[in-house]
Parts: sequence; structure tokens; C-alpha cells
Amino acid sequence: MRAIVYTQPGDPSVLELVERPIPEPGAGEVRVHVAVSAVNPTDWKSRSGASPGTISEPTVPNHDGSGVVDKVGADVTGFSVGDRVWVTLAGDGRPGGGTAQEYTVVPAHRAFRLPAAASFELGASIGIPAVTAHRALTVAEDGPVRLHPGALEGRTVLVAGGAGAVGNAAIQLARWAGATVIATVSNDTKARLAIAAGAELVVNYRQPNAAEQIRGAAHDGVDLIVEVAAGANAELDQAVLRTRGAISIYANDGGSAFSLDVRRNMGLNARYQFVLLYTVGWDRIAAGAADVNQAIEAGAFRVGEEAGLPLHRFSLEETAAAHHAVETGAVGKVLVTGGRPQED
Repeated sequence: MRAIVYTQPGDPSVLELVERPIPEPGAGEVRVHVAVSAVNPTDWKSRSGASPGTISEPTVPNHDGSGVVDKVGADVTGFSVGDRVWVTLAGDGRPGGGTAQEYTVVPAHRAFRLPAAASFELGASIGIPAVTAHRALTVAEDGPVRLHPGALEGRTVLVAGGAGAVGNAAIQLARWAGATVIATVSNDTKARLAIAAGAELVVNYRQPNAAEQIRGAAHDGVDLIVEVAAGANAELDQAVLRTRGAISIYANDGGSAFSLDVRRNMGLNARYQFVLLYTVGWDRIAAGAADVNQAIEAGAFRVGEEAGLPLHRFSLEETAAAHHAVETGAVGKVLVTGGRPQED
């Protein structure tokens, strides 16, 4: 089978197309014929060496993907050959398990059924962005731990970076759950994408009156902030957060540290929750996957330009270009196809 591997950290040129044996699933594992692989920021950061870790063997990049179960290992229940699935964290702790190859083997609990109405492109786009968004929306002290219609009724959610993949997922899931959603972006093009995702108010965070615009729609402050740039947005977040509100931090774009006004946050009784799927626990990932699948079945979670998340498609041979696109800030979702099973 064809696979993309890298043996040393570096820029996208370290990615090579090679031939590898088709792997066999062991006990508790399933083999998936990959239809679509997705590139997330964590994938290029791991490849480049920006994220901690060493490369001890040829590594297949990309954690998220979708496809068809091709073989089932011993002791696996709930999956059969031919099932359409999406997978996430496929390569976590498993260097050969990434989705940038024609077949991958993953522990069965890392695979989830793909709803019948969902395309493989949607399936590959779920994973890290959607489950991260789900976790970010369910960390408030007095909020829900699961999402469903009405779960966030009466609450106002602010999504920073509403045109990104996690931001897009957070907007769609929050709206499905009944929240009023405000998004911040940096330009008009991204504003149009956030509106397409379902944001009811979009504010350019670079405008000097951004906090006033948000407060105009949420007089008592926002209940929950899904934050992509904790340092850069610290002042804005504290200016618009309501008393006993929560800030979910899943990234700190533009820096690795930030400072807080202790007295101000104590006055707010603010809650800060950091979100990283690698260590959040598979019980929470499974709960998030189940809720996201319900949103998909309800037609409330989509991808594509019309849903505020443009798709950028590359072939398996073009995986290096796909990584370069994400690393240089492509707006939307970057997907890699190869050895594609036929859609039903």
C-alpha cells in the first residue's frame, strides 16, 4: 500500500511517499481503508518538531480520517467489515497509525460510526476540531456536560477565531444546542464564514470598540468563551465575560504564555479550563463523538463553503503541500484523499 512517512523532524519536504505492507489488526483493533485524511495544526507541529516528542521510527502523519472498516481484530464488538467510520488520534502513541496512508489500524475505541448521510469528507473533518469544540462547550461549572438541542438554551457563547476549524465546529454545535453565538474574526472574509457557520453576531476583534459591540448583544456578559488566542485576547475576554463565566482555552495562537489580572478575575469568579484531546480522556472523547454524530444526523453539523468551512483537497502524493497549506494559515479544512473507497 502507499503511505506517507517521515523519519526526522523538519519542513514538509521530510514527508515521503513509500510502499508499506498492509498492516494486520490485533486484538481490540480494526483496520480501516482510508477514504479521506485530514490535516490539523497538531499534525504539522508534530512533524516539524514544534511539539514535544522524539521520532524513533518512520511516522505516518495525520490523526483524523474516515473510511471503511476492512478487517476486524479479535475481541472487537460493535464493528463489522464494511462499516463506514471516522477516526481520531489515530497516530497518538502509534507512529505507524496515522491516516496519511491507504490503510490504517487503530484501537476500536478510536473509531466511530459515520452517520449514513455524512460524506467521507465530513467524516474526516470531525475528529480533533469537533471533539475539541464539544469539550470547550461543556466545561462551565453550571453548564451541561453533554450537548443536545436545548442544552445551552439561554446562554451566550463567544467563539474566538470563528473562521477556524475548531471555531466553526463550536459555532455549529453551540447553535444546535440552543445558545446565542457571537464570533470574533480579523477580517470581512472570515466574518462571512462565521456567519455561514451560524454566528448571530460577528465582531472584528481588531476594532477598538470590540468589547462594546459584544456587550451590546450580551449586556450581562457572555457565559462561555471558546478561546484560540488566550494571550492576545486576555483583555477582551475579561471585558466581556459575565460573573462566574468560563473561558475554554484550546490554543494560544501567537504565543506560549499570558498573564492575568488576579483581582479582576477573582471579582468575576472566572473559570479557566484548558482543553487538549491527548489527555482529556477517552470517556469524554466518546461522549463528544456521540453528540457530534447526533448533530450530523440532525443536519446541524456540516462542512464546505456554505457551512463556513471551505474544503481544500489534495491527493496522497500532495500531502507535503497539504501540510504546507495548514502551516501557512489556510482558511478552511485541508483534506487528503487516496485509495478512496466508493461512497454508498
